[in-house]
Amino acid sequence: MYDSHILAAIFPEILLSVAALILMLIAAYAGDKSIRVVNWIAVFALVLAGAHAGYPDTHSNVEIFSGLYRADAFAAFAKVLIFGAAAACLILTPRFFEREGGCRAEYPVLVLLAAIGMSIMVSAVDFVTLYVGLELNSLAAYVLASFMRRDVRSAEAGLKYFVLGGLASGILLYGMSLLYGFSGTTSFAGVAEAMSAGMSKGQIFGLVFMLAGLAFKISAVPFHMWTPDVYEGAPTPVTAFFASAPKVAALALTTRVAVVAMGPSGHSWQQIVVFLALASIVLGAVAAINQSNMKRLLAYSSINNVGFALIGLAAGTPAGVAALMSYLAIYIVMTVGSFACILQMKDEDGNAVESISSLSGLSQVRPGLAAALAIFMFSLAGIPPLFGFWAKFLVFDAAVGAHLTLLAALGIAASVIGAFYYLKIIKTMYFDAPSGELARGRSPVDFSIITACAAVILFGYLLNPLLGSASAAAAASLF
Repeated sequence: MYDSHILAAIFPEILLSVAALILMLIAAYAGDKSIRVVNWIAVFALVLAGAHAGYPDTHSNVEIFSGLYRADAFAAFAKVLIFGAAAACLILTPRFFEREGGCRAEYPVLVLLAAIGMSIMVSAVDFVTLYVGLELNSLAAYVLASFMRRDVRSAEAGLKYFVLGGLASGILLYGMSLLYGFSGTTSFAGVAEAMSAGMSKGQIFGLVFMLAGLAFKISAVPFHMWTPDVYEGAPTPVTAFFASAPKVAALALTTRVAVVAMGPSGHSWQQIVVFLALASIVLGAVAAINQSNMKRLLAYSSINNVGFALIGLAAGTPAGVAALMSYLAIYIVMTVGSFACILQMKDEDGNAVESISSLSGLSQVRPGLAAALAIFMFSLAGIPPLFGFWAKFLVFDAAVGAHLTLLAALGIAASVIGAFYYLKIIKTMYFDAPSGELARGRSPVDFSIITACAAVILFGYLLNPLLGSASAAAAASLF
């Protein structure tokens, strides 16, 4: 018999599991004509789960299920971001699939199942729970990537994601088995206790393999090879989902593993994280310069942003983790807003347009969309006074505070390189002649999301006290 505190701690997972089962039955009974009802019920379930996760009384730093699952402020912060991003991506979905051949009613169910997996991931304090959550998320994601079965690009994206994802899962599982073999336990606390007595070679190899597997999940260099192809080939709402919610879950999981399970070996994993951060920042900035497809460009942008977020983890301090969580919150808004703008890019026949060249002269044809996209590009570039600048400032400040001044300096220098391709898009929209590829018109729902995201980016500094206290509480719960 579980008491009310335990049930309250796992309420988001229970709610989403029940919602997924009920919606699956509705989809099986009513067919694809029920897609709108199923979609909005899924959105409501995600919003309700996020509201519950963010309520202060539901996370009291307690471990349940014999130490397999931890409900704390860190997990709650990550869950709010995950559920919010998933709900926003579901809202963007129906209009896209209406033109592309119709959306099947199973789509929202898959998103809910992925969200359950991500929720388990960020609360995992044992390798068993970690792997269950990770695979639940991954299996749903493989299907989502190849959701448009008649589209060759979508099928290719799903196959690549499945093959490389399976390889990464194998690497991660091997790393976990090594740590279990040389520590005698699968719990994060037990591994940390074993490492505090001194690192054996087996534990070092296990640490390296685990970080390699997790680096694939966050698409950090050199384990990023799947990202551009999958982002380009997958349906745009799926790409928006991949670039937001799973990214938060994977980075939060990596942070918990590094700080809690591998805390005593901080010097060892810090060197790996510093390399992943710098490599991701530089490659994400340089490789995006010659891209001609907006989704591929944003894929490299996500790699670049993962590098900046990892600077906060590399600091290895509460301030660094707090900066990372704040970065993720701001990154979610910038990413969802950017993909909402891409979903607005359609020709006169309603077909999706993804090329950067099609944005030529957009400010003359659709000034509202051009202004919104410009705000997101400036913010992703870290141009003050937009909120994206504050995200980068936080991680650089945390790095300097942890005596990683050189890392911060290199990150600042590389961010200048990355600004080039963001500014290139703005130049294309405002200074080139209209291409005539994009049609006029807008979707009220998409436009409302774009407006909301742009408002947060413009006036996000008003949220600094709330975001700062929430991220600080999340970081403190890990230490």
